[in-house]
Amino acid sequence: PELKQPRRYTEKVQKMILRDRNPLYHRLVDKVEVKSYVSSLIGEEHIIPTLGVWSKVEDIDWDSLPERFVLKCTHDSGSAVICSDKASFDREAASERLGAALRRDYWKVSREWAYKGVKPRIIAEAYLGDDVADYKFFCFNGKAELLFVATERQKKGEEVKFDFFDKSFRHLDIRNGHPNAAVPPSCPEHFEEMKGLAARLSSGLPQVRVDFYEVGGKLYFGEFTFYHFRGLVPFEPDEWDFKIGDLWKE
Repeated sequence: PELKQPRRYTEKVQKMILRDRNPLYHRLVDKVEVKSYVSSLIGEEHIIPTLGVWSKVEDIDWDSLPERFVLKCTHDSGSAVICSDKASFDREAASERLGAALRRDYWKVSREWAYKGVKPRIIAEAYLGDDVADYKFFCFNGKAELLFVATERQKKGEEVKFDFFDKSFRHLDIRNGHPNAAVPPSCPEHFEEMKGLAARLSSGLPQVRVDFYEVGGKLYFGEFTFYHFRGLVPFEPDEWDFKIGDLWKE
């Protein structure tokens, strides 16, 4: 990668991993600590309810959890376990998955600096629903410039679908890591509000992805992602790597 004068978005991600050492990032990727930060900026009503936080798998209070819930580690990416039916939920398999994630130092695995030193814990959150769309905004210095919508995540036998849109929700000819949906998702009811909240949360940050869910007419913050796909997954067509890179003013 060109790191002295990068033009591609993916190259700029690499440069950020290597050189940007803003200590705020540690708080923003911690799935527990980020909630008070987000709440202070956009309000408690946009926070997914927390059902419990534990340091060890053995400490999880299974009896206190409702029929549906989500478990994930607070210090990494990709460790989520979804329970849509407590009666048939494989608690043993979930415990093994979460236990392995707790033992893994995600910073050492990924070298994504924001995760360095983040305390490993398990958080339980409210279950928002089946196959809820995930709206992921690429933000640059407080401006939400484009987004992609992740759908079909819980559809058995189907790969997750990513569809990119500009800030007016016009569908863009982009693939990145996953195929487009056969039918592009429609514009969410509260798109303009969602875009405004993403802009507010990203203010003062050179680049970050801000994720939201829309459920029952309500908007919920998902997470901050500073290193989308760690900058290792190509954009198709390739010109979009440069176009998105141009939005990131260093």
